[in-house]
Amino acid sequence: MNIVEYFSSLSDNPYFGAGFGLFSVGAGAAILRKGYQASLVLFRRHYMITLEVPCRDKSYQWLLHWMTTKGARQTQHLSVETSFEQKDSGHVKTKYDFIPSIGTHFFKYGRTWIRVERTREQHTLDLHMGVPWETVQLTAFGRDKRIYFNILEEARQMALKQHEGKTIMYSALGSEWRQFGHPRKKRPISSVILDTGVSDRIVNDCQEFINNPSWYSDRGIPYRRGYLLYGPPGCGKSSFITALAGELGFSICVLNLSERGLSDDRLNHLLSVAPQQSMVLLEDIDAAFVSRESTPQQKAAYEGLNRVTFSGLLNCLDGVASTEARIVFMTTNYIDRLDPALVRPGRVDLKEYIGWCTRPQLEQMFLRFYPGENAYSLSKKFAEDVLFEEKNVSPAQVQGFFMFHKHAEPTEVLHNYKMIWTL
Repeated sequence: MNIVEYFSSLSDNPYFGAGFGLFSVGAGAAILRKGYQASLVLFRRHYMITLEVPCRDKSYQWLLHWMTTKGARQTQHLSVETSFEQKDSGHVKTKYDFIPSIGTHFFKYGRTWIRVERTREQHTLDLHMGVPWETVQLTAFGRDKRIYFNILEEARQMALKQHEGKTIMYSALGSEWRQFGHPRKKRPISSVILDTGVSDRIVNDCQEFINNPSWYSDRGIPYRRGYLLYGPPGCGKSSFITALAGELGFSICVLNLSERGLSDDRLNHLLSVAPQQSMVLLEDIDAAFVSRESTPQQKAAYEGLNRVTFSGLLNCLDGVASTEARIVFMTTNYIDRLDPALVRPGRVDLKEYIGWCTRPQLEQMFLRFYPGENAYSLSKKFAEDVLFEEKNVSPAQVQGFFMFHKHAEPTEVLHNYKMIWTL
């Protein structure tokens, strides 16, 4: 039997024909499946655009808030986020925001349909936030990345508008900054009355620094600025910094150098990742470190407070690894306790004394609380009587006295001015 007759006999065999047919169908199906998968991968790679936003990214919360406004109305599967909003009157209102829940959702942005997949890893935790790891993945047809840029920019603008006219306070949590409390209504700079010219000098210096970054770069000078406000307690150092932040449109990052667990590396990291348009506030800097010129008995009282070394702080403020584009404010009640290396030029560029009330301060404070007829002459009389006692008085004491007599007549206030030192 030759080869032709052999294949002819196989073709006449019904078992062989059925097996060959099944094989052909299976092979064809496998080829089609592989072709479909390859074409789908090719289509996704070239004709679809995907954006993944992890929960650690700063835009994650912006995107969730944007989805709350734009996308939650087009889905039936929601999760709730409860927040508290503080009104200007100080009243706190409970607010419920509905956002797309874990799963897959679809919504339309302009003329483009977007697939949103929000996932949560139950067995993976964000170590800094202590919550399950989450991601949001957006998928849309097309090749233009600008659609996601527009979404993120719109989400950022929405977040900024939400905090417009308010000052945000941040505190250090782990290796990152977290918003502390509710955003506060901006305090007018004119509401903090300092001695003549002090407020204007600091505000003008800050604005000059912010508006002239090229001046520093052209001369090879590090673009950072340090301020030290010193003076007795209750004279308005912290209040002025809060009002200054509102005047400049900055937030405040409050850093406690005596915090347990704060190390040199973590301090340097926190200063380098401070939010944009924010100033770092180191309050009561004298309580964290004592001058190296002090006696051993004085040094013993400060040992073991924290793991931040004095040299570590100096390097963070003005060392090789220190960051730029930064404003640092330090406050102290006892400037004589500070090491000269801490307050030298380059680390502290401007020092201002915020002290006891002067005559102009007392007059302006009186006019602010008791405007009206004959207020100018009464304010001068009040300042003269207070200073005649030859006692140091802080703005906090005077304000407390005015608040105690907020419904009194100005003449009654003049009669009882000696109560300032008893409240």
